[in-house]
Amino acid sequence: MVFSSLIFLFVFLVLNLTIYLFIDNKYKNQVLLIFSLIFYAWGGPKYLILLAGETFASWFFALMIEQSRDKWQRKMFMLGECLVLLGLLGYFKYAVFFAENFHALFGVPKEIPNIVLPIGISFYTFQLLSYVVDVYRREIKAQPKYWKLLLYSSLFHQCIAGPIVRYETVADEIDNRKVTQTDIYLGIRRFSIGLAKKSILANSCAEIADALILPGSEALAAQSTLGLWLGVFAYMLQIYLDFSAYSDMAIGMGRMVGFHYLENFNYPYIAKSVQDFWRRWHISLSTFFRDYVYIPLGGSRCSTAKYVRNMAVVWFLTGMWHGASWNYIFWGIYYLAFLLLERFVIKDRIPGPLKHIYALIAIFFGWVIFKFENIGELGSVLIGLFGIGTSGFVGMDVTTIFLSNLFLLIFCVIACTPLGKTVRHILIRYGTQNPVSFTVFNITELIVPPVLLILSVLALIGNSYNPFLYFQF
Repeated sequence: MVFSSLIFLFVFLVLNLTIYLFIDNKYKNQVLLIFSLIFYAWGGPKYLILLAGETFASWFFALMIEQSRDKWQRKMFMLGECLVLLGLLGYFKYAVFFAENFHALFGVPKEIPNIVLPIGISFYTFQLLSYVVDVYRREIKAQPKYWKLLLYSSLFHQCIAGPIVRYETVADEIDNRKVTQTDIYLGIRRFSIGLAKKSILANSCAEIADALILPGSEALAAQSTLGLWLGVFAYMLQIYLDFSAYSDMAIGMGRMVGFHYLENFNYPYIAKSVQDFWRRWHISLSTFFRDYVYIPLGGSRCSTAKYVRNMAVVWFLTGMWHGASWNYIFWGIYYLAFLLLERFVIKDRIPGPLKHIYALIAIFFGWVIFKFENIGELGSVLIGLFGIGTSGFVGMDVTTIFLSNLFLLIFCVIACTPLGKTVRHILIRYGTQNPVSFTVFNITELIVPPVLLILSVLALIGNSYNPFLYFQF
């Protein structure tokens, strides 16, 4: 079940909110927990045991760490947490990858295991790890009730594809939260924006990308140079609109029931450097690696050699986190190279107007590496973007796709910028002084959510392509 499915919108979410808003306050957490477990079990009931088991291990180790006064015991319990959670993540996510590579090099094992990746395991594993580490650092108190920690790890708003929510962000709200009419309105507004971003914009960009650069397709093998550029550009728009839409909907649904999740995106395509891009993209993941890997290793307050080592570890892990394939490792190394170049070579040498262009070009080619797991296809696309080995410069099919979707692409580009937010702030500012602006603002605020919801539902009806890209990570 995905947020942009009709069964989720008209059955699951409606039923959840109806029961939640009208039930007595002392049962609200139980309602959320039941619905969250149902939501997760929808994609694979047997993996609900894995989620519950990892949560139990984290609950147990956190309590033992908090109760232990001996430093050595605390470290052993922390080590136990890491072994259990990272061991399970390694088995489900990377066992096949390592088996395939060992088989290619040494001929063993003879049979590659068939292991299905549980949905959301990367996200809830990192959340539970951050919780136990924070207890170990004495930054938070351990949650004494197992079912409340399970609520934290399984909240259906964010357990499958983020954002990665730190326990300290919601610790107080698990027991003490109030929902106002403003919360409900802002939550619905944020959810409707995310739903429209996904169902109307991201899905449309996906159709363009799949028509031109679908891995393993005949269209990719016979694509023209401009076809590759247009396909990658559409994918670049798709992956941002798709993933940020999920975060928008998660934040919106959390707000409806009193949870205030932190932002996960801040218009990354307006970045003026690769470093700036990663301050804006998937903020919760970047923050996790900063706080739990980079800074403990020494951060930037160390020698140049150690700084490079720290960065290399972080970006290798960032690549591996996204998938068990060599292209994700290359993707991490690619960004590592740019970040080191920006720190030691480029610095402030790029003129102001060109900074944004430089960043977009770096990001563009980064998404090429990210998309193609097949190394042969990756190499073909990379050289094909420079006119080598393609079927020509441009084909009639590419021209037709481009002209047919020109206004859609323009609107998607605008959606990747803060233009809408800027216009809204202008209306708010002038609304305090001008009755006309105040009226326009109120009318807009009133009609935008229902209009977006209606358009989104119409877009979803009969649409066969509707997954979230980041479910695979």
